[in-house]
Amino acid sequence: MARKLRSNKEGGLYHVLNRGNYRSRIFEDDQAKEAFVKALFEACDRAGWVLHAYAIMRNHYHLALETPRGNLSEGMRWLQSVFANRFNRFHGEGGHLFQGRFKSLAVEDLSHLARVCHYLHLNPVRAGICEVGQLSEYAWTSLRYLNQPRERPGFLQLGTCLQGAGKLADTKRGREKYLDYLTWLAADVGAQKELAFEKMSRGWAIGTEGFVRVSTLDETQKRSLTQLSGTEARLAREARWGELLAACLRASGHTVDEVPKSPKGADWKVAIATVLKVREMARNGWIAEQLGMGTLTGVSRYTAECLRGEREEADRIYREITARLKV
Repeated sequence: MARKLRSNKEGGLYHVLNRGNYRSRIFEDDQAKEAFVKALFEACDRAGWVLHAYAIMRNHYHLALETPRGNLSEGMRWLQSVFANRFNRFHGEGGHLFQGRFKSLAVEDLSHLARVCHYLHLNPVRAGICEVGQLSEYAWTSLRYLNQPRERPGFLQLGTCLQGAGKLADTKRGREKYLDYLTWLAADVGAQKELAFEKMSRGWAIGTEGFVRVSTLDETQKRSLTQLSGTEARLAREARWGELLAACLRASGHTVDEVPKSPKGADWKVAIATVLKVREMARNGWIAEQLGMGTLTGVSRYTAECLRGEREEADRIYREITARLKV
């Protein structure tokens, strides 16, 4: 069956969500929630995402994301598949974990994304999981890090929600005012309607009427005129990976002819494989085939060692390639 194209705009803003298959409570226990947050943070690191807010509920999740590299689809595929594999392995289960791929709503700008952040942060209150006064203590939204700025990962930017609540500063006083703002917002149905809370998970886009109308027209055209089959989508991804591979070879001073002549764990191969995984989230099997690196598990091991700094020469080449690609 043909799949709808996902928007993969560089610098795109999105509200992303998905539910457990058959609405099952996949996040019923804290271990599952913690495992998802861990996978989410790994995905942000790998994909170069900016995470503005998140909320993990009993049977679904919400993310407020920014994608500087335009790789929403690749990153979400990695996130959901990695978490599902870990979840099924831990619980001794199999089959599909989520209710489809994922849903993404394009967001017009940071001011509208701030509204999404407020919506996400109030999700536990609307679901009856906790009282509004307990929000800062609820462990499974990005508010967990509001009063712990030193513990926030670099990709988690809570300044968006602070700015969207009256241009609050990321200070102790500003953070206190944001919690007061959420308390007021939770009790004011009219304010929630003004911020279009009821539309946060519906349709294709969040923003002004004009932005939503144009986004909807774009999606209609995609559905009717430019649908890609699974095979076509895979070929499109691999074409991008191939372009990056060629650029990495040029930047490192190597050629395709050297691939079969060099060891599968050669430092230059590991460096290029790491660039492919970090910048485009290319699949291990494809990388192994293109660079003659043996098995996909080998690629995973080699690149992990490079990213951890355990392969000094590979890390040096990786940084050199990355620097040259930016020129």
